[in-house]
Parts: sequence; C-alpha cells; structure tokens
Amino acid sequence: MPKMSSRITGLTGGGDDGWGLFYKARARKAAGEPILELNIGEHDVRTDPSILEAMHASAKGGHTGYAAVPGTLALRQAVADRLSTMSGLEYGPENVLITPGGQSALFAAHHAACNEGDRALLIDPYYATYPGTIRGVGAVPVPVATRPEDGFQPREADLAAAAEASGARSLLINSPNNPTGAVYSDESMAGIARVAAAHDLWVISDEVYDSQVWDRQHRVFASVDGMFERTLTVGSLSKSYAMTGSRLGWIAGPDAAIAHLVNLATHTTYGVPGYIQDAGLFALQQGAEAEAAVAAPFRRRRDMVLARLEGQQALSAIPPSGAMYVMLDVRATGMSGNDFGEGLLAEEDVAIMPGESFGAAAAGHIRVALTLPDDVFAEALDRLFAYAGRQMEKAHA
Repeated sequence: MPKMSSRITGLTGGGDDGWGLFYKARARKAAGEPILELNIGEHDVRTDPSILEAMHASAKGGHTGYAAVPGTLALRQAVADRLSTMSGLEYGPENVLITPGGQSALFAAHHAACNEGDRALLIDPYYATYPGTIRGVGAVPVPVATRPEDGFQPREADLAAAAEASGARSLLINSPNNPTGAVYSDESMAGIARVAAAHDLWVISDEVYDSQVWDRQHRVFASVDGMFERTLTVGSLSKSYAMTGSRLGWIAGPDAAIAHLVNLATHTTYGVPGYIQDAGLFALQQGAEAEAAVAAPFRRRRDMVLARLEGQQALSAIPPSGAMYVMLDVRATGMSGNDFGEGLLAEEDVAIMPGESFGAAAAGHIRVALTLPDDVFAEALDRLFAYAGRQMEKAHA
C-alpha cells in the first residue's frame, strides 16, 4: 500500500484519540451486556416526531435533489434571525453557511482561519475531537490550560502568553463548555476579546450548547465589542432539538468569510440534503419553548448529581452552569480519571468518559453525561458513588 499522508495518520497526535474507554463500553453493550452509559452527549429521547414528519413530508414532496450549497435561503434566514435575537447583532442569510453538523463546521472554520503549519489555540479542557480537527487542516493545536479553582474560566494572561509564544492564528472557545459545564463570564469574554484583538486572532466560537444554560446567561461571543469581524460562530441543532443524527449545523460570521467557506463546501460536502434542512427550519420555527423542553431533563439530572455530592467526600464538582454534563473530581480516591473509568466499567457496568480524554487540565476528573432516563440515571449514580466510596476507603486504609 502506498504511504498515507502525515496529515491523516497524525490526526490523534500519535496517541489515543480519547475514545478508548467509550469503544470498550460500546463493544460490551453490543455483546448484550447491560452497560449503563454516562459517556456520550446523546439524548435519551429521540428527535420529536413532528420534526420527523416535516422531514418525511419534504422528502416525499421532492426535496431530495441537490440543495443549495450554502443552505436553503429560508433556513439561513431562520438561523440568522435566531442569532440576531440572541446577540443583538444584525445577521442575514449572507452571514450563514449550513453545514453537515457542528463537527463539519469546526473543520471548515479552521480551514478558513489557518494555513499549513499555523498554531491554533484551544482552551483545555476541550471536546475530544478538537486537537484532531486542528491537525486535520494541517495546523498545530496549542492547548491553554484552565484551572478547577477558577471554575475552568480561561485566564487572559495565559491566553496572551500562549498567543505570543506560538504566533497563533486562531483561538477555539466553547461556552457553554463540554466537558466542564462552564459558561464563560463577561470578564472571561472580555479577556478573550482583548487577546484576539492584540494578536490578530480569528476566534472560532463553538456554541452548540447555547440552549442549555442553568445559572448564567449565554452570550454570543461575536457580540463582544469589536469581535463580529473576527469571529466564526459554530452552531447546531443536535443538542437544542435532539437532532444528533440529522447532522445539521452552521457557521456564522462576516459575509466575506462565509463566501469563501461556501466555496470550500462546494469542493467538500456539497451541501446538506434539502429535506433535512426543511426539518431543521420546522424545528427552529417551534422557538425557545421547544428548546427549553429538550434541555429541561439535563438541568434536573444535574441537580440530582449535585444533591448526591452532599455528605460524602470521595467525589466533588464545580456546579456546571450549562451543557449536558457534570465533571466530577475523583482525585480523593487516589485514582486518575482513566483508572477510575476502567474500574467503574469493570466492577459496576457503568461507562463514563475519563477527564484525560479532554486534555491535561481535566486529569483526575471524569465526565458524566446526563443522558439516561431519571430512574436509570439514579441507578447509575448509585453504582458510581458506591464505587467511588470503596476506592476512597482503599486509598485511606
């Protein structure tokens, strides 16, 4: 076989891609074992039947040919209207490209921002695919660590130092954050903006969890003073409308940047199926109440986890302000996140994601997805906390 490109063979940086324990749990579940999965951001309910009916009607009606590569005008306008309402900015359809999901949007956005060999900053902890996405466009990921004692809010000085030392071209941010649940404060947003302006960075703002905010208010990063012209905002209907399998997302930004990204889409994805776009348009027309209904179980389960933390010492957490996860600190057990996850799966048939899957700053933590029905979720928590208690007893024996 001819030699493959270093870009494709080096996507994971020569190490584990962060999904090893997930694959192990899925293999056991596929073999018929009763694994309780707290490891992936997949809703426990499927896409609402009314959205599927709209998709079916569109397909039966003939919208099955090539759709407009930038996205249908109606859907781009609906996304623009949603962003305008949330941000106070004026978005139009010329500011929006529809993409096959948020992951595709992240890949395209880094193509727009980075040349081969450029440094691209990302805030650690980060979603597990971020480094590989950056490597996939030929750029070099440069993690900038946040700290649990800061609630995983990024420090301006750390970002500035990393930008200066690396000569970075872009900065990837994610608020509400996966995996930590942090929602960036106005102070954090202002610091990011100052660094971006001082070092002439593109900011790629992953805001796919913007409908899942519990005790803060989500702010569209592009609305920070001076940031619209240097921000590419990534969004998706995967989390807000439980449409994960439909692969429907977007990039929003300055019209000149979007024009180039449309050209990229012409040469890569060639758009998104029209009937899926029509279903997405129908979903967005249901409004904020529908998004709130999808989000409500995650807030309820977040509170279940926080209540369980009281009266025990094996696990701790910084209460997440958004997203469908809780990060638990397992260091009191004397274990790494990886070891804790391996043992929990082996002894209790409960699957989580180790913090180490999300970067060095998350070491000694685990990410719990709030994605099982309440009764099953409660059982999974019983097993998780019992396991943690046993490990703490061993560590202090």
